Amino acid sequence: MSGRIGKESNPEREANPQRPSLALPVRFTIPVVVFLLLFSFAVRASSQQADSAPDPTLPDAPQAQAESRTSPQPSSDAPSAPASSNGSIHGVIVDHDGAVYEGVHITLIQTAIAAPAKTATSDSNGRFQFTGVPPGPFQLTVTSEGFATKVIQGLLHPGENFEAPAIVLAFATATSEVQVTASQVEVAQAQLKDEEQQRVFGVIPNFYVVYAPNAPPLNPRQKFHLAWRSSIDPVTFLAAGFFAGIEQATNEFPGYGQGAQGYAKRFGANYGDSFISTMIGSAILPSLLKQDPRYFYKGTGTIKSRILYAIANSVICKGDNGKWQANYSGLLGNLAGGGISNLYYPASDRNGVSLTFENLGLGIAGSAAQNLFQEFLVRKLTPKLPSYSHSNP
Repeated sequence: MSGRIGKESNPEREANPQRPSLALPVRFTIPVVVFLLLFSFAVRASSQQADSAPDPTLPDAPQAQAESRTSPQPSSDAPSAPASSNGSIHGVIVDHDGAVYEGVHITLIQTAIAAPAKTATSDSNGRFQFTGVPPGPFQLTVTSEGFATKVIQGLLHPGENFEAPAIVLAFATATSEVQVTASQVEVAQAQLKDEEQQRVFGVIPNFYVVYAPNAPPLNPRQKFHLAWRSSIDPVTFLAAGFFAGIEQATNEFPGYGQGAQGYAKRFGANYGDSFISTMIGSAILPSLLKQDPRYFYKGTGTIKSRILYAIANSVICKGDNGKWQANYSGLLGNLAGGGISNLYYPASDRNGVSLTFENLGLGIAGSAAQNLFQEFLVRKLTPKLPSYSHSNP
């Protein structure tokens, strides 16, 4: 036992007397704790500042807000519809008879949005089309030279293929008046061609009869054409030869004599009477006096009314204005024909004024008889007539 009392021995320390101790002196412990606290506060403050830094990718970032203020924004006045909601507008341009019009201009205006106007032109089938049209109210303006402008309103629903009702164009007022005159001439010319095909039994000319109701009047050129066409028809020459043969056989107008020379004179006198009467009474005077030389077939009413109508038409006729009037052209034409015939009939058969009025009377009687045949018989004997519905003139 050792004689030291109050202090224990430490074998490990004694075995390694130079190993330093891990315990810090008291004077160093407080500064270290303070430093650690300050460092902790510094790290926390730095972390909070980093957390509060703005993210440029977020819309609230100052930079993003600045960019949003400077970048153009879509107008709220003209919202654009999605492409899938667009539709189309199409239709056809026609006239009153249903015939299509090509080359008509169509303008599309959308009245609810500030969109530019679109234009289209009708094709050979009269059709037009607008595609990719946003929904909403619209206006179509249809224009073409010589026609009145037409405006059509409509409403296009989202995704709709709008088929506009057939758009009927009307002539402009001034052009319409010109077209009416031209149309009358064209209709009269077409009917004149039909009349030139009218032949009793398919042979005898029946050119001066009108079967079409409310037929337009002939112009002077058409009147001369019809008179000339009738005068040079082969049947006209045959008729003159036939009557000359009868006169030759009965020795009428003996001043002409007999034989070939007498027949030729009679033939010339018959053809001359027909030619002069037709040209003066059916072409020259009708053109000057504005009268129609044709017979207008009645075809309706009682038999008595039709008989009176046919007989009256030997002394009355239709004027170019469509009104009935005295047939000055026919009456004066017969008088002129009778007067001119005194130049080539034998002197012993002229009889001056009496022959002239005799020819006038024969002309009126012959016209009345011919009209009666026309009214009741000739139409049934004339093949290939155009089909017309008849009404009282």
